[in-house]
Amino acid sequence: MILVEISGDMKKILAKTMVKEHPDDFSIVYIDPQQDEKARTLLRDLRHFSSITYTSEEVSVVLRSGDWVDLRGNFPGYKEEGPYRLLTFDIVLDLSIVGFLSVVSTALADAGVSIYALSTYLKDHILVKKRDAPLAVSVLKGLISEAKSE
Repeated sequence: MILVEISGDMKKILAKTMVKEHPDDFSIVYIDPQQDEKARTLLRDLRHFSSITYTSEEVSVVLRSGDWVDLRGNFPGYKEEGPYRLLTFDIVLDLSIVGFLSVVSTALADAGVSIYALSTYLKDHILVKKRDAPLAVSVLKGLISEAKSE
């Protein structure tokens, strides 16, 4: 049983949601910001799904672990975490929606699953440790099922 209190509007959104687990392993990588230009060049052809965030403090990358194996020798001092599994919420969410990831993260936190959240214009995604992926998927499907039953 899910112990998250969910509003009626959020239940309607969850009831329309599907969770897609991507089959590949993913890594979350830190690259020193002084390697920004090299990162822009070497990471420009990454396959879907990948995410690159440039700040003054870091270049943060989410990519398939296999792709990182081929690239990491170019980035001295990198930090890497993984393997992760990518879960995509297969529903287009309006940017004005408030609380979707809050409900998801609370349900997963209650189950002891840590997440790394990423949002794109159309969809939300989370990365969970590979070992936690079966539990995460089960919790999320239970949350969706509960929303559909009401």
